[in-house]
Amino acid sequence: MRDATLPLRVGLVGAGWVTAHHLAGWRSLQGRATVVAIADPNQANARARAREFGIAQVFASAQQMFEQTPLDAVDVAAPREFHAAIVREAARHGLAVLCQKPLAPTLPEARVLAEEVAPQCRLMVHENWRFRPYYRDLARWLADGRIGDVLQASMTLLTSGLLPDEAGRLPALERQPFIAGLERALVTEILIHHIDTLRFLLGELTLVHARLGRASPAMRGEDRAFLSFETASLAPVALLANLAVHGRMPVQADRLTLVGTTGTIELEGDTLRCFGAQPAELPYDMPACYLASYAATISHFVDGVRSGRAFETEPADNLRTLALVEEAYQRGGC
Repeated sequence: MRDATLPLRVGLVGAGWVTAHHLAGWRSLQGRATVVAIADPNQANARARAREFGIAQVFASAQQMFEQTPLDAVDVAAPREFHAAIVREAARHGLAVLCQKPLAPTLPEARVLAEEVAPQCRLMVHENWRFRPYYRDLARWLADGRIGDVLQASMTLLTSGLLPDEAGRLPALERQPFIAGLERALVTEILIHHIDTLRFLLGELTLVHARLGRASPAMRGEDRAFLSFETASLAPVALLANLAVHGRMPVQADRLTLVGTTGTIELEGDTLRCFGAQPAELPYDMPACYLASYAATISHFVDGVRSGRAFETEPADNLRTLALVEEAYQRGGC
């Protein structure tokens, strides 16, 4: 048996844009875990990532990596259509798995996958939004009872990312070009984070109403959404998103208001505020928070692998988020 005090040996599958954030997160865990190999069929991208982060081994496929180098865990950051096959192969090799959301392209596929690999490996879904520092602080405020019982909640994501900039480019697609070709876009790729975060903060949710829409000719899938939920105590929760809003910045920035019996919590811009009987205000470096969420997610995974404790975003939990995503499409009319 390998010495438990040694750093976890990690293999990364994928070399796309998001993996720079994954690798920065892994690098912050020096002494606890080390990415020793990277696999991607795009060898130029894989070699570039390996040079940037000092990774010794590069492979053309996950299977080659699993067969040719000793690993303890794998970080799956490949496109969603490859998640299930890679997770199954990793499970066959007895590796702990951290898999980018969504676990699989559809809810039924995700359910089958989770059930199949459960006896073979520890599996956590990489759902990093809830690990952003301001949402962790907000959760502590709620746990401390700063605003009493939540009566209403409203969350918005309004950006101009699908409106042309001065050079005629669409900022949202410059950052993530693959979104343009997704049949299921805004909810599956972006709002899945917000739904998960609302569940993290408010508990289990029931979808009451959904309306999805598509306006941008540059997008195959939906680019606007309105979702209405209820908490277990029947508090209404509204989630509104649109990627083509005049007057808003192209960068994604959440706004959240929680109205409670004894106070209100608001996240707006770079500040989290509490009003009422227990006022407070916390400022944040938002770009730093974005990066920190990856490191915190990965640290949580490593802690769970080491200790055997349950992951926050284990499959059983994440499937409840995916069920709400699926229901939004079934009822959304897009």
